[in-house]
Amino acid sequence: MRTTMLGATGVKVTELSFGAAGIGNLFHPVTDEAALATVEAAWDAGVRTFDTAPHYGLGLSERRLGAALRGRDRATYTVSTKVGRLLEPNKEGGHGDDLAHGFAVPDTHRRVWDFSADGVLRSLESSLDRLGLDRVDIALLHDPDHHAEQALSEAYPALERLRGEGVVKAIGVGVNQCALPARFLRETDIDVVLLAGRYTLLEQEGLAEVLPEATARGRSVVVGGVFNSGLLTDPKPGATYDYAPAPPHVLDRALRMKAVTERHGVPLRAAALRFPLGHPAVASVLSGARSADEVRDTVDQLRLTVPAALWDELRAEGLLPPHVPVPAATTESWG
Repeated sequence: MRTTMLGATGVKVTELSFGAAGIGNLFHPVTDEAALATVEAAWDAGVRTFDTAPHYGLGLSERRLGAALRGRDRATYTVSTKVGRLLEPNKEGGHGDDLAHGFAVPDTHRRVWDFSADGVLRSLESSLDRLGLDRVDIALLHDPDHHAEQALSEAYPALERLRGEGVVKAIGVGVNQCALPARFLRETDIDVVLLAGRYTLLEQEGLAEVLPEATARGRSVVVGGVFNSGLLTDPKPGATYDYAPAPPHVLDRALRMKAVTERHGVPLRAAALRFPLGHPAVASVLSGARSADEVRDTVDQLRLTVPAALWDELRAEGLLPPHVPVPAATTESWG
């Protein structure tokens, strides 16, 4: 699988990254055996970049990912995790679940927002313990939307020091919006932005500031949420967009896109996976999975050739702006 360097960091990422929220019991339980098989399927397909966070299943995602990678040559893969939420024991927990936060796990812990320098150090230390690793390659500020000033003045300098000491190789921010990462790119020396849902086949808000800022500064973007919460996998009434039922006009746009892609013999989800990679700042697309079959399907979709005529028709139908860069058709073989 093709690999790309994150800026000048020396950190390599595969064009498809594995998002480990699913194996942290996102929305539904996953067994330990299924989680292990899911990561192994990604590895067998050539994926060598894995993203997790303490938030995902109250640490379950990190524990399962670490277990699945144990015994593999540490120099051959890249792991990113996140800071900003500390996990503290829930004194009254263990009897309920965490579904209010999206995860089907016992509520044994609670999340505490903390973008202080000490919080960054504590978070990374706990993550390494759960992962069973001596280092992570990438550390990201996780959803600092309502904590922007503390993240900029305290958490970011702490990450910068850790990078300078070689504790982590790359630092950045992971968000679902565009204004804050654009500010980080302008005001700090971050290496990467994990941008979820804001640069997709359906919407390209990230093209206004984030991607141009990253390009101008030689920084990289990893794009998550390429299916816009599921709408671009199977657009139909009731499909979700930004984790809520898709508005009629958004659903109509997705259905029109599906009609175009299918006229070219390409599933909509294949075009959605491939689209972000057309921008030179995008180093990887991040896709989650909760089963080996889901991983294999994602890989199969990304392997499909998307003809230039498909992008041309989307533009002609007014479904893609004329200035948006698109991927070149490729028949690259994945060994």
